[in-house]
Amino acid sequence: MFFKKKKKDINKDPFYREKDGLVIYLKCDRCGQVMSFRILKGRDFVVAYDGRSALMIDKLYVCPKCYNQISLKAGFKGSYKPVYFELNGARFITEEEYSEQKGG
Repeated sequence: MFFKKKKKDINKDPFYREKDGLVIYLKCDRCGQVMSFRILKGRDFVVAYDGRSALMIDKLYVCPKCYNQISLKAGFKGSYKPVYFELNGARFITEEEYSEQKGG
């Protein structure tokens, strides 16, 4: 028997797991450019003192096409599961949408 892989709900968890970190796929609000960014576990996370999460990230990305600033703030449990996240200047997309729009 073959089981169909459950589709990822990016509204609950937009972060894709990799061995050394997390990957996010974004689409710029201004120009529609699709991008991917890697968040490294040993480098990009800091200890959170907000009482809601154990780790957090506060990153600023720039769209390579229109130079739109994209702000990402997120808190995580110790197991790197998201507790909260906020994205301004872009929206999260799935890995499949990214592959389709990149042409690969």
